[in-house]
Amino acid sequence: MEPRWWTAPMEGESGRTVIVTGRDNMDKIINSGKMPYLIRVSWRYEALPDGMPCERDAEMLGRINDAFEETFRKDKAAYLVAIQTGEGRRDWIFYTGNLNIFNKVFNRALEPIEETIPFEIDAESDPEWSVYRDIYDLTYIPEDESES
Repeated sequence: MEPRWWTAPMEGESGRTVIVTGRDNMDKIINSGKMPYLIRVSWRYEALPDGMPCERDAEMLGRINDAFEETFRKDKAAYLVAIQTGEGRRDWIFYTGNLNIFNKVFNRALEPIEETIPFEIDAESDPEWSVYRDIYDLTYIPEDESES
């Protein structure tokens, strides 16, 4: 089953727009209890006055995003569940069951990208998926009848 994603704007901490893309239909994974660790991968990019990335960085963000989606779709070591872009920063939010395996798959995903990206990576225990649930509650857009 292909994942369903929604995208919605929200107001960031500075009052500028942050674009949030979230992955729908995660209840089965959440309820399994097998993915208790939240990993937030962040990149501070060169921002335009509105907080969005410049063209060069937007292209790189797209390449990284494609690499994450392709690699983690094939290898279920983690689930990419949300992407937030704005205020000079992109966050990719993953949930995993094993931090060491996530690290190996993450590095494999980035092998085709030759540039060095100054990622900030934070991991924490979040067995209730509270970060994902907050994003869902703030931004979720239900499936349109025409999508089903």
